[in-house]
Amino acid sequence: MSDISQHSTSRGAVKSGGMPSLRALLTLLAVLLLAAVPFIAPSMQLLINLALAKGIAVLGVTVLLRAGQVSFGHALFFGISAYAGAFLMASLPAADLILVLIAGVIGAALSGLLVGLFVVRYRGIFFGMLNLAFSMIFWSILEKFYHVTGGADGIRLPRPTVLGMALERAGFEAVIFYLSIALMVVLGWFTLRWFASPVGQVFQTIKTNETRLEYLGLSPKRVLLSGYLLSAILCGVGGSLMAMTQGVVTPEYVWWVRSAEMVFIAVLGGAGSVRGAFIGALIYEIVRVYASAYAGDIWQMLLGAFLLVIILFAPGGIMGIADGLMLRGGKSRTSTRENAE
Repeated sequence: MSDISQHSTSRGAVKSGGMPSLRALLTLLAVLLLAAVPFIAPSMQLLINLALAKGIAVLGVTVLLRAGQVSFGHALFFGISAYAGAFLMASLPAADLILVLIAGVIGAALSGLLVGLFVVRYRGIFFGMLNLAFSMIFWSILEKFYHVTGGADGIRLPRPTVLGMALERAGFEAVIFYLSIALMVVLGWFTLRWFASPVGQVFQTIKTNETRLEYLGLSPKRVLLSGYLLSAILCGVGGSLMAMTQGVVTPEYVWWVRSAEMVFIAVLGGAGSVRGAFIGALIYEIVRVYASAYAGDIWQMLLGAFLLVIILFAPGGIMGIADGLMLRGGKSRTSTRENAE
């Protein structure tokens, strides 16, 4: 009887507790490794910082993927947040970093609410294309109103203060880097908790059985709007971090290629995976930078081939491959332990 209980316990650890524990441990090690980048590989700090900012924005796209909706225009909120911070810095050059970030998030939230009221009425390709339409309208405004937005040249951001202190470039880059890591951890954890909450569970039902929500007396439009607002805010956080890291914002922030890039990264990391959003962003940025440096004429083809291989042979993305390896390793360890017993 005791053998049976031990065997069932070990199987349960593999199925429920073992893999999540291993995943949590690997996540912690990855965060610690990222935190050590300025010390062990300082030349990679800027690249990693850009990837983290992009990963937070991709997290917003990932939220919608959990509901089965793909947005081809979420760079709209990425750009609105960046420009909100730029306009604030133009009027208050000594504005604090946190104030710039808050201004960007408010801009993304308000625009997400306004756009969301229209797009949540649609599903599938109509949802994706309507988001793209709003994004391209805003891009046109940025391009045409040159005297306000700087046109294609964009707006250069002065370096914001940090808690009232004006830092040199190296010190400011360190603050932005560790702020990006902190936001990655906090927002990633919050998104996971939101998915597990009743609101998040109902939101994900849109993908499987939207009609059931109506039978329960819930409005699918309102449910989708709650997730859409969260996704817009996440994209806004990423846009603000990207703008402060690069020190300039341009209409390219809302160009359709940026939106497609976010969807690309989300699929690469694992559609619907929170950790996959950041892993995909890191891999994408590293491959893009080094491929463009050593294969400048064909780097887009290399990225496309990489994504094609993932779609054909690993539909779950990088996280799908990782979960499969961990599950296989857990089963082999359990099998070995059972044979030993």
